[in-house]
Amino acid sequence: MAKTLAPIAAKADMIDYMASGSRPKSEWRIGTEHEKIGFCLKQLTPLKYEGNCSIKAMLEGLQRFDWEPVLEGDYLIALKRGGASVSLEPGGQFELSGAPLETVHQTCIEVNRHLREVREVADEIGAGFLSLGFRPDTKLEDVPVMPKGRYKVMSEYMPKVGTHGLEMMFRTCTVQTNLDFGSEADMVKKLRVSLALQPIATALFANSPFTNGKLNGYKSYRSRIWLDTDKSRTGMLPFAFEQGFGFEQYVDYALDVPMYFVYRDGQYLDATGKSFRDFLAGKLDVVPGVVATMDDFEMHLSTIFPEVRLKRFLEMRGADTGPWNQLCALSAFWVGLLYDEGALDAAWDEVKGWSEAERDDLRRAVPKLGLQTPFRNGTLQDIAKRVLGISRQGLRARARLNGYGESETVFLQELDGFARTGRSNADRLISYHNGGWEGDVLNAYRDCIY
Repeated sequence: MAKTLAPIAAKADMIDYMASGSRPKSEWRIGTEHEKIGFCLKQLTPLKYEGNCSIKAMLEGLQRFDWEPVLEGDYLIALKRGGASVSLEPGGQFELSGAPLETVHQTCIEVNRHLREVREVADEIGAGFLSLGFRPDTKLEDVPVMPKGRYKVMSEYMPKVGTHGLEMMFRTCTVQTNLDFGSEADMVKKLRVSLALQPIATALFANSPFTNGKLNGYKSYRSRIWLDTDKSRTGMLPFAFEQGFGFEQYVDYALDVPMYFVYRDGQYLDATGKSFRDFLAGKLDVVPGVVATMDDFEMHLSTIFPEVRLKRFLEMRGADTGPWNQLCALSAFWVGLLYDEGALDAAWDEVKGWSEAERDDLRRAVPKLGLQTPFRNGTLQDIAKRVLGISRQGLRARARLNGYGESETVFLQELDGFARTGRSNADRLISYHNGGWEGDVLNAYRDCIY
């Protein structure tokens, strides 16, 4: 994509940039991203950047499958193939950012291909990858740091604005779905529904009950981490539910989020805590007289981490990563809810009466209580059953079939089991820990490997 080097002239340019993501329903696509925790099989230690059993060895080995290398300075930091990429999170979490695809079936084919390729290379170098939302035993100080300039800036800033920012950067893993909208009104409705229901996704996909080799008292400790990472750029976006909300209001919010950095000439310049509004006025002291471009604004948007993030598409950010057979389930869950008009209306009917306080209380309670979180006259388990029913209706209405004549509803089966029993992956792992594992969390390296 060509770089947009012209300075931003007015706020309207940024609003138009966001609105340019609107597209007709026939062009709506599905993007799936998932991270995984790498380790060396013999020592059960994290993958360092360099060495025989390492991140670099993984990136080099995957190039046999037509992945093209991406360098930052002298460091190999990512791979690209078509519309997809493989990249690194700060602590070496290995991420697939999938191409925009038409169906969940295609997404699952992509995920399966990627994981097969990863397994082939990992087997050769003596590595493995965990399907957990948080590193089960490795202490924060023992996690290697990846050689990407933006992570150095972020890691120095995080302790100034929250107590768990470094934990988020170096020890968490997520699965994410990126979806389109058709207009400003469609964006608003989808954003509101997905924000309200994000705690349900967190509960269904809860998969991080271990920290430092012990039970941590949470079902989604990854989600708990985000509660105290940086309040200025995280959370449930209560203003999105206010009358008159649209692209302009999100741009105003983004402009008030403190900056991390400016990227110029291959370098990340520390701009932590500074104002993007000053950057727009050419008054940012790290680049005096330079006015922000749309590329700068796009990068700034990527440093904002609410439960649902708006760019020129919507990012669902509430779920722990999980086992191979569940990575496509998140996409199916949200596609069913948001890509069929009848399902979207039904989902809005489910949540439109919830207050800001109720939404916030759910977000805070779910990391610990999961599907058993009390809500009104029942629990989140009751809501999960109804919402999965709505999602299934939406997927049936889409009628996107695979070669066996199956609709995308096949990917909801595991989630149906969670909703029916009230037990997520985290509950299973807690049972394993207290049962056959006899309290030894290292068994996760055997039972939770891709």
